[in-house]
Amino acid sequence: MNATESTTDNQDNGAEPSAEDQASALASMLKGLRAAPAGGVPVPGQRCGLIAIVGKPNVGKSTLLNALVGQKISITSRKAQTTRHRITGMRTQGATQFVFVDTPGFQTRHNNALNRSLNKTVLGAVGDVDLILFVVEAGQFNQADARVLSLLGKDIPTLLVANKFDQIHRRGDIAPWLQEMQQRHAFTEFVPMSAKNARDIERLLVLCERFLPEQPWWYAEDELTDRSEKFLASETVREKLFRLTGDELPYTSTVIIDKFGEEAGRGKQKRLLRIAATIVVERDTHKAMVIGDKGERIKRIGTETRVELEKLLDAKVFIELWVKVRSGWADDEARVRSFGYE
Repeated sequence: MNATESTTDNQDNGAEPSAEDQASALASMLKGLRAAPAGGVPVPGQRCGLIAIVGKPNVGKSTLLNALVGQKISITSRKAQTTRHRITGMRTQGATQFVFVDTPGFQTRHNNALNRSLNKTVLGAVGDVDLILFVVEAGQFNQADARVLSLLGKDIPTLLVANKFDQIHRRGDIAPWLQEMQQRHAFTEFVPMSAKNARDIERLLVLCERFLPEQPWWYAEDELTDRSEKFLASETVREKLFRLTGDELPYTSTVIIDKFGEEAGRGKQKRLLRIAATIVVERDTHKAMVIGDKGERIKRIGTETRVELEKLLDAKVFIELWVKVRSGWADDEARVRSFGYE
């Protein structure tokens, strides 16, 4: 495994498909799914539908998605604004296929090109789904929550998912809050839960199933996400980057995959992946922070990424990391699109 500092020469290739390809907002993708189910011949009793997971930044949406799918497909971090793309995760259980759409937290703090892109993704996700999971911290509601709630229409069933309910010590205190929430929006159900509790996840799946229409599945039974392995590699690097730099590094830092190659494996390994990725930061001081003393931090980012990807993708992974400075990229519409944001 190599983790290497590079010069700051321009090299922007290797991003996920452009915004034009990904977008036509999320609604077009959703309608395409509905028009062309992948399940083939209808099977009596099969259910399938779209469930949007929405909420303010850093409220636990990605953790909830991973738990609902049953495997990690979306990165998590204590740093707000970690999720930047629409992530679709599938879970097929019994005769029902749940198609979950995780979204970035709606951004209100900075009106730059990146945040406008993230908000567009949120707006696209809530327009054409069968059910919405509005995620809040149990007992909490602030202006950021209210901003997301204002985006939700009244025609789509919406469950109020009170996450981190296990942290409420006096359950009687939740009654006034719940009454206040019902006055804010006509929620179909109130779901107190913890995304880390397996029983709560099963209970939520049972609730979600009631709202999904009878129709053929859209995906194969063993599929977990519509995102590519290349995308998952990029997101895993970004997760390790944020986890190992803490609050020191601005959230605008991003990761571009420059090379993603697959070769036949040797011995017990079925395949081998060779990945080269560029970590993009906005200042030279950020670059030094990512590299760390004698390159120790970037080496650790690379090592932790490799270990997780080998487990996630069932392959031997070689990864090389570079760091480049792109001042002001998050407020440059063209640059944001070239980096694969909608």
